[in-house]
Amino acid sequence: MTKPLCAVVGVGPGNGAAFARAFDRHGYRLALLARSTDFGSQLAGSLSEARAYACDVGDPAAVERAFRDVGEPEVVIYNAGSGVFTGFENTSVADYEASWRVNALGAFAVAKQVVPAMKRAGRGSLVFIGATASTRGGPMTSAFASAKAAQRTFAEALAREFWPAGVHVALLAIDGVVDLPRTRARLADKPDDFFVKPDDVAAAAVALATQPRSTWTFEQFVRPFGERW
Repeated sequence: MTKPLCAVVGVGPGNGAAFARAFDRHGYRLALLARSTDFGSQLAGSLSEARAYACDVGDPAAVERAFRDVGEPEVVIYNAGSGVFTGFENTSVADYEASWRVNALGAFAVAKQVVPAMKRAGRGSLVFIGATASTRGGPMTSAFASAKAAQRTFAEALAREFWPAGVHVALLAIDGVVDLPRTRARLADKPDDFFVKPDDVAAAAVALATQPRSTWTFEQFVRPFGERW
């Protein structure tokens, strides 16, 4: 029997790789999408059945080409994200547009490619990876927060439209600092339990994508136990 296909959009060494490993352990084939296939190809070699695809989510034509090759995934994790974190006066129009293209336009373009097949099949899961900024703007986030908020309300609109057709659309929002070498270096004084662990985020994504229909969740926030909120 052919394994179900999971597409991870936005594959890097943190959460993206963790999503791929987690769904691999749960018996999925993996399509690993990122602007470059360099990291994805290396990661694919460590998984049981995976392939890397080049895809710039800010370019709808590139998204269409990529999913023409990927096929019809049963699960899609939209992990692509981009933002500039600086004061409004130092945020350019180009910065704003770049954040919007990745977080909002890319989410729309990917959904256009995968939701119709999920609707026809009467099943499927599309999980958008959000952030603190999905529901709250703050200093230094004028570009990022507006784009993540757009992504969230888009996901909510999809959920309200396609849940009745059997398509589980959800938002998994990360409220905290993800444990990466660069964040460890920048916050060297923080204890281990300050950080969000990518493998734990991935476990939450698998749980969302495989929830029984009688208890679907739309929005789930994950944060370290000591995080203020």
